[in-house]
Amino acid sequence: MFIPVNEPIISQEAKDNLAEAINSGWISSAGKYLSEFETNFAKIYGVKHAIAVSNGTAALHVALLSLGIKAGDEIIVPAFTMAASWMAVLYTGAKPIFVDCELETYNIDPDKIEKKITAHTKAIMPVHIYGHPCEMNKIMNLAQKYKLMIIEDAAEAHGATYQGKLAGIFGDISCFSFYGNKIITTGEGGIIITNSDTLAEKCRKIKDLHHSAKRFVHDGIGYNYRLTNMQAAIGVGELKHLDEYVNKKLWIAKLYSELLVNIPGLKLPTTKTGVKNVFWMYAILIYPKKFGLSRDNLKIELKNRGVDTRDFFYSPSDQPVLKDIINAERFPNTELVASNGLYLPSGLTMTEEKIKFVCQQIKKIKLTK
Repeated sequence: MFIPVNEPIISQEAKDNLAEAINSGWISSAGKYLSEFETNFAKIYGVKHAIAVSNGTAALHVALLSLGIKAGDEIIVPAFTMAASWMAVLYTGAKPIFVDCELETYNIDPDKIEKKITAHTKAIMPVHIYGHPCEMNKIMNLAQKYKLMIIEDAAEAHGATYQGKLAGIFGDISCFSFYGNKIITTGEGGIIITNSDTLAEKCRKIKDLHHSAKRFVHDGIGYNYRLTNMQAAIGVGELKHLDEYVNKKLWIAKLYSELLVNIPGLKLPTTKTGVKNVFWMYAILIYPKKFGLSRDNLKIELKNRGVDTRDFFYSPSDQPVLKDIINAERFPNTELVASNGLYLPSGLTMTEEKIKFVCQQIKKIKLTK
């Protein structure tokens, strides 16, 4: 048996829509499914505007530009996050200011943000890591206190909630990814949501080469970040299954947690009170001395037994491109987590048999070490 770390489910509705889009000839960045996808997504999140783009990184870039972020500005970002979050900041010429994570959820530690705020700080970018929402009340209070904007990165948190509200509705502007391993996928793709008419209009122009009222006349610098009608067709079909897919993720996490409980040296994911964690990936942390094996060796052993895994995101201190930006700053929690964490197969095709197999292999490896 070989179990990949992720394998998506593509619904029959999505397949039928894709075939219809192809047969209609509307295969590029125009067609009925684009507007339908944006409308349906905005309706789910209860916002006025949803702007579909080519991927989640593009969504962050466009969102930052729509807020006027530029060279000389500083954006607060998590030290523990996928590179797209801070790379999008660098695209604008602004500087990412990294804040260490909390050990419980791996999200940005809200109690460490304030000391990083300067006169150059323009916004905070919370990222809901692995599907667990950040402490948005604390972050919003800081943003209000210092008159900062919030760019919410909900790429991994489709359907997650904080205090009963969907993650993604707290930001001045918020971004999602529809990469192949996300809960809702369009293969590649992303979307921006906002209640601001002004920001929405800016996003639509920036992501489509900044056409003026007269097409092919450009009144600003724009980018070709358009989603295709074919991708949107898949998205329209997949959105109908959002609740089903989230419930499947919760079931996967519940079964893993039941089977892996009380293994010394193995930290399982937790969920804080008042949030709905959608467990985009089932992420575990290995404490080598107690577990008897390092993360890297466990990963190799699992691979040899047919179980694919992935390392956690790496710390800014491990990123060569950030060397001159962080100036040797260290992020102890992020470095600990990055060095010892991996996530287990968590795709929507996971079955009880596959999950039991993964857990059996982990237990067998531990017993032999």
